[in-house]
Amino acid sequence: MQPRHFGFMLILHVLLIFHLLVFINFIPVYCSSEDASGFFVSLLFGLGPLLGGFILVVFALAFHLQHALLMGAASGIAFILAAWRPLQLLVSSKMGFFSLIFLLALGAAFVHVSSCSILKLAGRKKASVNNLPTANGFSVSVHTLQSFLSCGAVAFHALAEGLALGVAAPKAYGLGRHMVLPVSLHGLPRGAAVASCIFGATDSWHSALAAATLIGFVGPISAIGAILAGIDYSGLDHVMVFACGGLLPSFGNIIRRGVRLDARKGGFGLAIGVGFASLCLMCTKLVCLHTPYCNSAPEAVR
Repeated sequence: MQPRHFGFMLILHVLLIFHLLVFINFIPVYCSSEDASGFFVSLLFGLGPLLGGFILVVFALAFHLQHALLMGAASGIAFILAAWRPLQLLVSSKMGFFSLIFLLALGAAFVHVSSCSILKLAGRKKASVNNLPTANGFSVSVHTLQSFLSCGAVAFHALAEGLALGVAAPKAYGLGRHMVLPVSLHGLPRGAAVASCIFGATDSWHSALAAATLIGFVGPISAIGAILAGIDYSGLDHVMVFACGGLLPSFGNIIRRGVRLDARKGGFGLAIGVGFASLCLMCTKLVCLHTPYCNSAPEAVR
């Protein structure tokens, strides 16, 4: 990968954040200083996924990672993301076991039915056995479409976390500069999962970086919406668990395809994904436990 390509993606990302910051400079005229601080912290939430996607693409190109391994890695990361918050709620007794299982199952069923409906709709319009027509005349395979739908489940997960960030971010002091490290660590797995999934399906690092960049904007947009709407934290844990459930069927299909391509590499990729996501989230937890970085907005990076 040539540095100028990533530089171009990074410049676009920074330019959009810059324009949002210019917009935020005018917000205090209409909003409180706490809300203005919250908007700034929300923008930081987009850095992690971009960095996670970049790290994944660099490793994939440097070590010539195979599709099966990339799919396994994406699935391993997604499974950890799906389990992390529900386990926290269960251990802290903030949600009962049966309520948690019900919400996970409901989220999984919702995403499964939605994905099947989209695939069936696309299947009726397919031009051949394996290719689906698009408006621009290009063809998209069924497996590629499944990968994009899986990224949609990750976006839904990011949206739910963004709502929690939007509630917590206005409490961050110092314009949230202390939140940069934990928030970035927290977002790394999400960007890596999306980039790995798309890279494994399309063999295009451009598409992988673009997907990670787009996912990076979901959290901030959701957080800013939560701040503008003035919502509180009640009920957001239920939304989060529902979104976690949606990751399971999506990436269950991805890992099945990876194992069919190469069982050994698919399993190895799954282990790598589990390890990477666990490391990032545990480091976030350690940063929050042993530093004051998360004191002002703990809900944003749990």
